Amino acid sequence: MKNKTYLIGLLSTPIIFIAFMFLGSLFGSSNDERMTHVLVNDQVGIFNELEAVASESELNWNMAQTDVTEAEVLEELTTREDTAFIFIDERGINEGVVSVYTSEEIDVFFHNQLQVLAAPIQAKQLETLDLSVEELAPFLRGVTFMDETMAEEEFGATEGEELVASDSGSFMERLVPGAFAGFIMISIVFTGMAIFQSASQEKKDKLAEIILSSLTPSELMQGKIVGYFVLGVIQSIVSIIVILPFLIGRFDLPILEYLFVPELVVLLTIAVLGFLLFAAIFVGIGATMEDIGTAGNFQGMVMMLPFSPAIFIGPILSDPSGLFAQIGSYIPFTSPGVLILRLTLLEEWPWMEVIIAIVILILSVWFFMKLAGKIFKVGILLYGKNATPGEIIKWLRV
Repeated sequence: MKNKTYLIGLLSTPIIFIAFMFLGSLFGSSNDERMTHVLVNDQVGIFNELEAVASESELNWNMAQTDVTEAEVLEELTTREDTAFIFIDERGINEGVVSVYTSEEIDVFFHNQLQVLAAPIQAKQLETLDLSVEELAPFLRGVTFMDETMAEEEFGATEGEELVASDSGSFMERLVPGAFAGFIMISIVFTGMAIFQSASQEKKDKLAEIILSSLTPSELMQGKIVGYFVLGVIQSIVSIIVILPFLIGRFDLPILEYLFVPELVVLLTIAVLGFLLFAAIFVGIGATMEDIGTAGNFQGMVMMLPFSPAIFIGPILSDPSGLFAQIGSYIPFTSPGVLILRLTLLEEWPWMEVIIAIVILILSVWFFMKLAGKIFKVGILLYGKNATPGEIIKWLRV
């Protein structure tokens, strides 16, 4: 905690993160500031109220009325981008269900923003009621904005499955805990990579002999792993305390509500197991080097292991349940990153695959801890050169 480099990184990391987000919004592409064209087929006479409430909410919308019917809307959308059609008719007033059609390119937060239009619709509902219990039912149910686009594309003009606007919200419910767990894993793994340098630096300064006069190699290795894990957690907590209020203010989303869900426990478990796996490898290999500056190709390849999940990013984004995604979930070095990404994208988790992958991770952590202990025990007292892969294999056979 007294290391100046660590303290500087502790404070600078969240500041740099916020700075990049701010600069991104300031100088970012036009996609971030593009206008959403909202065309309303208003059959009940509340367009002015809808436009007013959207303006008060400072939504980046260009609203206008349209005569396009629901039978024509899909053909109309094929020539448009960033466009949504909203149909407000007697069904919306009587049943509280409003049909919405969107183009393929639409703001990811559009379906959440739609909820601001509920107030004028509910006000119109009240105007038509005598305030009896039965007639209050539509108002008490609220307003559902139903995305009909996919249903119409899949089933033509027949009545399709209703796709509610909460689909976008459900994605955010998966994205927030997934991004949080990914951030935690990256933070503690990057901090844990300092174990690599720590072990070699103690050899270079010949501090290992002094430390081992009062500790066993196993205790020293475990102390390093636990110590750097704590430092990584502290780094993550400080970053989150600084960044989270900024995110809540930047995006009009209930981030805390999305964050604290039961699935977060599973995602954090995967992140911690990933750290323990890489920490065991780093501390073992770090003990084989005379100096971090003289690391060979073998040691350099080991340092790249935390980035190995990048191999599977393309296949996972294309098909989170596909064969390559499953293979990546079972490879110990790629499993933490692949699992977190897959579970963030999937609506329904393949629990059997998740359990198998976690069991493999636990066994891998135990196995590499054993191997790292053998390597560390011999390597920490080896001076004068970097150990070769052949020498490391010999140590493991002892």
